[in-house]
Amino acid sequence: MNGAPRPLILASASPRRREILSSLGVAIEVRPSRVDEDALQAEDHIEFVRAAARMKLQDVLGECQDEGVYVLAADTVVCVGDQRLGKPKDDADAVRMLELLVGRDHVVRTAVALGRVGAGELECCVVGTRVWFRPASRAEIQRYVAAGESADKAGAYGVQGLASGFVTRLEGSYTNVVGLPAAEVVRLLVEHGALGQWP
Repeated sequence: MNGAPRPLILASASPRRREILSSLGVAIEVRPSRVDEDALQAEDHIEFVRAAARMKLQDVLGECQDEGVYVLAADTVVCVGDQRLGKPKDDADAVRMLELLVGRDHVVRTAVALGRVGAGELECCVVGTRVWFRPASRAEIQRYVAAGESADKAGAYGVQGLASGFVTRLEGSYTNVVGLPAAEVVRLLVEHGALGQWP
């Protein structure tokens, strides 16, 4: 490797997370976690998303034999009222979720956990972004879901795609809604030595 820094291991199969890290100039290797966060019982939304990210981190740290390599794990949930929305099971579930979101605000929470092989977890932070959706008809929601954007996304929408047509306001990190809060990730990586310097 001639002294070149080893890639950060991303414990997620999310193409959005991969794109955000690549856009920040971070070299990554994708090794998705196989844990099922739906098995978690935490009632509190923040504790749930933090526990899910930590669980994914520990899973990949435990599998990795490369001493000193950094691993980044994340989990995202959409919180509306007292409900926590993950990824929809099917199109009908996606329509149900979006009907909860239109005409009001919700909070997108992402937990980011950073660890290092041999040292374990280094830090886990949770970032929240408030998003407002305009009112929308059921037919409009059904057409959006039929376009195929909902399938693998918390809350059944992708803010960077067609769903931007629902968003009237956003307070906080935009990239957090996409899947990974960029500024907080850079801080984590720099402070814990995963990046020598940035940019």
